[in-house]
Amino acid sequence: MKLERLRRVRISRVVQAIIARVPLGRKHRCVVCEHRPGAFLPYRKGGRDAPPLLAALDMVGSDIDHFECPWCGCHDRERHLLIYMRATGILVGLRGKRILHFAPERHLSRLIAETGPAEYVRCDLYPRSPEIECVDILDISRDDGSFDLVIANHVLEHVTDDLRALSEIRRVLNPGGQAILQTPYCARLLRTWSDAGIDTDEARLQAYGQEDHVRLYGRDIFERLASTGLVPDIGTHDQLLRGHDPQQLGVNAREPFMLFQRPD
Repeated sequence: MKLERLRRVRISRVVQAIIARVPLGRKHRCVVCEHRPGAFLPYRKGGRDAPPLLAALDMVGSDIDHFECPWCGCHDRERHLLIYMRATGILVGLRGKRILHFAPERHLSRLIAETGPAEYVRCDLYPRSPEIECVDILDISRDDGSFDLVIANHVLEHVTDDLRALSEIRRVLNPGGQAILQTPYCARLLRTWSDAGIDTDEARLQAYGQEDHVRLYGRDIFERLASTGLVPDIGTHDQLLRGHDPQQLGVNAREPFMLFQRPD
């Protein structure tokens, strides 16, 4: 019965993707594959399936109603980060740089590799392909000052000890190196919140928004991410991407570019 239900879900998703590819009505554009779909697909069932607590606390993160490109499968966080990296000149400046990329997005990592970095380490705690190395963000197996850029796009909300992870990121960055640390947070929550009693998939889903999240970041997120010595250089969509229509591109205009730097 469970297999049959999963099969029906997959078939339904395929049908949704086929329909969404038709460029009817408002024209969208995927900055990854450059197709112009009629719509982006939602994450699961979109906003109507999201835990009510997150809406009440004004969650800033993925645009779950316009999440996935029906052509290439990239998600909104990948599209938004790519646009930010292009607009700030970070992407074109990666030639000859040393990069550590946690949970690397398939399309973004390909584009990064094409820039010609001196070293590009794609890593995850549980690698799913041979080109991805096994690296624990809590204990990064690299020397101090090994990298010019660390990317962790929507990773820290999954990490049990985020402050230790941030200390490790700072350690492996060379002086002047940068870290991109995109992370969802709640604009109405004053302080970052977690509780050891929230220890089941359902409890984490309802409290934190996803079964594998371990905390809910609040408005103190930038202070918290900078607490281990990284200097924030936060830019908003309106500041960095003026003229980029978030609805057309399928991104959340409220998600800022969370760029940090290790001081010289």
